Amino acid sequence: MRPIMPSDSEGLVTFYADVSDQSKYFRFFSPMPTLSEKDLHRITNVDHHSRVAFVLTVAEKILAIASYELVAPGEAEVAFLVQDAHQGRGMGQLLLEHLAQAARERDVHRFTAEVLPDNQRMLQVFYEQGYQVMGGWDEGVMHLEFNIDPTDTAMGVMAAREHRAEAASIEAFLSARSVAVIGASRRSDTIGAALVRNLVLGDYAGKVYVVNPTADAVAGMPAYARVGDIPDDVDVAIVAVPADAVQDVVLDCAAKGVHGLIVISSGFAETGEDGRQRQRRLVGLARSYGLRLIGPNALGIINTAADVSLNASLSPIMPPRGRAGFFCQSGALGSAILEKVQGRGLGLSTFVSAGNRADVSGNDLLQYWEEDESTEVVLLYLESIGNPRKFSRIARRVSRNKPVIAVRSGRTTQGVPMGHVVRSIEAPQAAVDAMFRQAGVIQVDTLDEMFDVAQLLAHQPLPRGPRVAVVGNSDALGLLAADAAAASGLEVTRSVALGAEAGAEDFETALDKVIDDPEVDGLVVIYIPPLNAGGAEVANALAAVSEQSDKPIVATFLGREGVPELLRVPDLAGNTAGRGSVPSYPAVEQAVRALSRVCEYNHWLDRQPDADELLEDVDHDAAARMLAELLMHSPQGRDLTFAECKELLGHYGITLWDRIAVNSAEEAVRAADLLGWDAVLKATAEPLRQRPDLGYVWRNIADADEMRHAFESLAKTVPSITDAAFVVMRTAPPGVPVRMDGLEDPLFGPAVSFSISGAITELVGDKAYRIPPITGQDAAEAVRSIKAAPLLFGHRGSEAVDVDAVEDLFRRVAHLKNDLQQVAALDLSLVHATTNGVAVLDAAIRFEPVVDPRSDWFTRRLNVHPGDTLPD
Repeated sequence: MRPIMPSDSEGLVTFYADVSDQSKYFRFFSPMPTLSEKDLHRITNVDHHSRVAFVLTVAEKILAIASYELVAPGEAEVAFLVQDAHQGRGMGQLLLEHLAQAARERDVHRFTAEVLPDNQRMLQVFYEQGYQVMGGWDEGVMHLEFNIDPTDTAMGVMAAREHRAEAASIEAFLSARSVAVIGASRRSDTIGAALVRNLVLGDYAGKVYVVNPTADAVAGMPAYARVGDIPDDVDVAIVAVPADAVQDVVLDCAAKGVHGLIVISSGFAETGEDGRQRQRRLVGLARSYGLRLIGPNALGIINTAADVSLNASLSPIMPPRGRAGFFCQSGALGSAILEKVQGRGLGLSTFVSAGNRADVSGNDLLQYWEEDESTEVVLLYLESIGNPRKFSRIARRVSRNKPVIAVRSGRTTQGVPMGHVVRSIEAPQAAVDAMFRQAGVIQVDTLDEMFDVAQLLAHQPLPRGPRVAVVGNSDALGLLAADAAAASGLEVTRSVALGAEAGAEDFETALDKVIDDPEVDGLVVIYIPPLNAGGAEVANALAAVSEQSDKPIVATFLGREGVPELLRVPDLAGNTAGRGSVPSYPAVEQAVRALSRVCEYNHWLDRQPDADELLEDVDHDAAARMLAELLMHSPQGRDLTFAECKELLGHYGITLWDRIAVNSAEEAVRAADLLGWDAVLKATAEPLRQRPDLGYVWRNIADADEMRHAFESLAKTVPSITDAAFVVMRTAPPGVPVRMDGLEDPLFGPAVSFSISGAITELVGDKAYRIPPITGQDAAEAVRSIKAAPLLFGHRGSEAVDVDAVEDLFRRVAHLKNDLQQVAALDLSLVHATTNGVAVLDAAIRFEPVVDPRSDWFTRRLNVHPGDTLPD
């Protein structure tokens, strides 16, 4: 999809010739067999403001066109034309999504359309898009009109269409019925030969074709010079040719009708700027023909389903069938991951190593795994996140039904591998971590910890709560388990020491009693065998109890890692380790930590997603108009004045206390007369505000004499009265000083934070981050999650503050930051939380022009790269 251009005239003539007479009549309300030169000029020459038009193409061939034209301020008329062969495939909805977003960005909020009553498909597009369509009749023509502001229904329609399309595109890879290996070689030590070997030895259920222009046969199979020479259909092509030959392969595959490409070849963005440009051209070419692309520089994909058994990767390891889906980006790391999976007996349903992640990403796999019945646990190794807001939205939905475990490399440095053409995240690590937590993602620090948690989730039920029992035959390890549980936020409600000589019957009896205990939510079992004992009988007893238990059991069994053979319970499909199998950990601390992670996930699940209650006294339109006017006069952006801060915050129901700047004692007296006595005089210059050792503030000033004395005293402590920026304010009621910040990351989007105000908080990093939009529950958890939170709830006999007011203010700050991308930074550096509300005493806001709009999930953004010749 792209904007229409004047050079599309010839293509439009070809497109129009393939449209039926009926469709032409539906569009123009009269017989119109051809387009005149005047028509062509008008359709292809638009200003992209009052007239906007998009075309859908495959390669250079136009399949559909849609446009809108402004008919009144804020109102535009829309029209569509889709080739008959492609009607009913969702093109109209997709075009309408883009048109609506383009219109909203140009202050158009209502669409109208003239539709003939027989044009049922066009009517269906409008109604099924989720807008509230109103209509009337005029001389046999239906006049439709509807607001295009994104309603919940309309956004749901868009999300559902996106989900279906992306999931289907991944299924085409993982359920491929035929695979062509392009670059297959007769030499056994080549990448192409390894790919063919892994497909064949993995017992692939589909057909394998080899493409090699210089050979008659490879690995005993006939070789074809080109994909186009293969007599049968080809679903997926694995490309292992030099980087500069890949584009020719794409064209050949497109002509053949291949659905997807797995590009193993390196030499792209990971090699530098030339490779980056080569990768960009590759992706653009693949998309222009409707092909999805995994890679380049990828390891490949695996599907362990018996009726597919697809190992389209460089790894010779075909992991056992399991319930976990794994996505990673590094090819080299992918091989190590498969070795670990095999060693632990975990089992995978599917595996995708996407290399440079130029097209297919973790977001696509989440869309697929959400509906895949064979995948119950999702594992992600992320080296970069190209669209964090989309990831958060999808992961939050998937996590409600399937646990998502993620390792994110570069957490400390926020670095991005060279081959990944995305910007690095500039937001603090804590903000990105908050996004994962809000989405219900179980974020772990290492791959080993990921497998620790995965083997628990894949084989055991979720705990009902954080109460655990420790059962074992080692007192020392039992104490270690108790210490680890306390450190991990678990509560040991029962500890059963069986003694070193305990046998299978002792364990079984103890486990049965503990499982029946209503005060126990999960079990940690420790078995260290006495001399000359193999533990088989104890293992059988443990597996038998676990198979019937509705509470999770983790074990340190003989120091084994993974799911040992002795502790496995085969499932109905005959997999090696089914539900009820007991995961074992070489260290008891690992077992407890894994159980703690799962408890945190279960706590997130128990949170019922609450509707985001509407905040009163919010006028988004007024705030947006204000910033638009400010940008007209200051196109590069600037810091808001105090009066402007007060006005902007006021549009979101936030009252910033008045202050008056003063440069002399007499001005200070007049200011206090105006504001009211019991006043405050303070220096607000940044260097002074950051020096708590300097007395830059004088409170509770009762009259003019006190004010003069205060001014003279403070003036002696500052280098310059003018530079000190003295102000007079009313004295705020006693309370706890808190701080709320908002930032805009160019990739990550908006984030807000809450903390107790002060230098110590900054030094120790005691801040709670949340990612807008946030709910009341999100705000409540943020306020309570900081270490200094007890100060708000009556610490050491002090009065508790009005926490509801604090949470309401935090929601308003988040709402403002989510609505207004132009607000680059927002800092309510001093808010007094009192027993009866909040007092916002200081604020700083900076606005900047929006260079790259956020990738909000309801926004349909066209991919435009530098150098593309699209109109302004």
